[in-house]
Amino acid sequence: MQSRKDFIKSAALLGAGSLLIPERIFSQDKSDTLSGNQSTWEQGTRLVISVSMQFEAGGEPETGFDSPFPPKLEKGYTDLPAKTWFQYGYKEGVPRLLNLWDKYGIKVTSHVIGEAARHNPGLAKEIAARGHEISGHGLNWTPQYTMSYETEKKFIIDSVDMIREITGQTTIGYNCNWLRRSKNTISILQELGFIYHIDDLSRDEPFVIPVNGKNFAVVPYTLRCNDIQLIEGRYFSSTQFGEQLKLEFDQLYEEGATRKRLMSVSTHDRISGIPAQVKVLDEFLAYASQKPGVKFMRKDEIARMTMNDKTAIVDKDYR
Repeated sequence: MQSRKDFIKSAALLGAGSLLIPERIFSQDKSDTLSGNQSTWEQGTRLVISVSMQFEAGGEPETGFDSPFPPKLEKGYTDLPAKTWFQYGYKEGVPRLLNLWDKYGIKVTSHVIGEAARHNPGLAKEIAARGHEISGHGLNWTPQYTMSYETEKKFIIDSVDMIREITGQTTIGYNCNWLRRSKNTISILQELGFIYHIDDLSRDEPFVIPVNGKNFAVVPYTLRCNDIQLIEGRYFSSTQFGEQLKLEFDQLYEEGATRKRLMSVSTHDRISGIPAQVKVLDEFLAYASQKPGVKFMRKDEIARMTMNDKTAIVDKDYR
């Protein structure tokens, strides 16, 4: 299985390669929207910010997981210090992040691994009780892209059932491990009653795709404002991450005057839950929330709004 470091490198190369794609692919034909017109958010909203909080700690495998420690212990041994790095996510990280969201009165989408919720049911319940969305993130860290249709369907059903039993919430959004879905994932999600997925980096606004004869929403994710991509990847300091968030916000806010823009921010329990990261996130939220027309939304709210929006982009050739 590809390591996070290798994934980061390949993602960077893919981004560079996109410069070679013909310009016509990026042009938006009028037939690509329900109304044929470029749209903005509802009156009074200039930019929507959606924050993800991945709750994964406790759901990692016993061996073969990525961490900041040097790789490859001798066969048969568990990396005990690395396990404590994950434990930080539920002992300190999520509680600290929950207090930060409360400080600004914002609700986030928490992508929860089923096994993480099972190992820490009280914390999973608290996330839901504080008004945040519980979104699907798989039963565990097993990659889905290699699964058969029936195996993947059971994998998703088992995670939905586990989270519902613990939190009382039925997940309607989904995030695959490292965004790597199979050719069947979206069809299975539609069949099981999900209304959106986030495993997409192609736009800075939500859009609609046809799946099994029905509309299905895509609420794009981010690698640009993602702590696991920049911080855990050891490329950015917390200060640099904060600057990245502000630069992204400023540009999208400017564009938001004339078109619908969505800013996605991704936080992980064991990474953004550290004191330095919470400090820069606090500073960013203070900066962004003072601007007129900024609205923080959960991803399920964005998905429902998008599916009811006659001006939403419809990508009929989505893969």
